Amino acid sequence: MRGGVRPEDSSQRQVLFIHGGGGEAYEADGKLVSSLRDALGSGFEVRYPEMDGAAPEYGAWSARISHELSTVDGEVILVGHSLGASILLKHLFEERVNNPIAGVFLIATPYWGAMDWEVAEFELQEGFAASLPQDTPMFLYHSRDDEIVSFTHLARYAGRLPQATIREFDGRGHQFNDDLSEVADDIGRL
Repeated sequence: MRGGVRPEDSSQRQVLFIHGGGGEAYEADGKLVSSLRDALGSGFEVRYPEMDGAAPEYGAWSARISHELSTVDGEVILVGHSLGASILLKHLFEERVNNPIAGVFLIATPYWGAMDWEVAEFELQEGFAASLPQDTPMFLYHSRDDEIVSFTHLARYAGRLPQATIREFDGRGHQFNDDLSEVADDIGRL
């Protein structure tokens, strides 16, 4: 699996990272994955599949997420960046996930349906939060200076996901300066 590492030890906790959209997103988010792997250490296996193409489609990405989850034995930690984060959230709402989920970590997540973000394929239905696993820890991370996904998107999610822990940052941009140490700290506390 490109970008993935197979566990050497069955005691490793499994993390599935879904990258953002666009032609260079897999390579750009690879720096985020490297940061996460380094910060988490050897007790975690971070899977990083390359999703389909520069023009992502929800159905194809959702099917790939289902496939990746089918290869994980037991509990999984879900991490997504940008488009990947919003697709993970929609996948959790629309699809049956058989794996126990230890936590969901969403970084710079666009809120589809907001002004200038009207793409019906990615939008969540009203009341989506009630269908998400209520006992699963959920974290949302966003930088005030995100140049791609406005910080206002975080407020939309915060209002609809009261169970989520919200982490606000300054000066980290859309790519979080290629540093996911705070995400790793939160994962480590699960």
